[in-house]
Amino acid sequence: MGTDTQRSGGKSKPADSNKTPQTTRSQKAGLQFPVGRIHRFLKQRTQHNVRIGAKAAVYTSAILEYLTAEVLELAGNASKDLRVKRITPRHLQLAIRGDEELDMLVKATIAGGGVLPFIHKSLTGPKQAKKRVEGAA
Repeated sequence: MGTDTQRSGGKSKPADSNKTPQTTRSQKAGLQFPVGRIHRFLKQRTQHNVRIGAKAAVYTSAILEYLTAEVLELAGNASKDLRVKRITPRHLQLAIRGDEELDMLVKATIAGGGVLPFIHKSLTGPKQAKKRVEGAA
């Protein structure tokens, strides 16, 4: 066909001419989460080689990004209340367990999260009642 210096593989134009910058599917959807990677994971997790539409990956990415933003906002508020600048598992625990809907969604145990502060009323009730009685007398 030709010598080694004249190899051509189909296109006659140089690769650099009129090249538009690549836009990812995440950029097209206006998301931070990787749509392509999530699409790949969705395809890997199906049985019987079921086809996964492109919109499914965009929708799943949007849901994951929204939930992440919600949890991080609540955890940031918890860390701000405790006057620290770093979000720890404790702040994530307080954020998730403090929100009713997130608490129903996340049933997992968070390592290093601790427990919610709670003292039963029957344990604190009699002391306060005695103080009131003494103050009135």
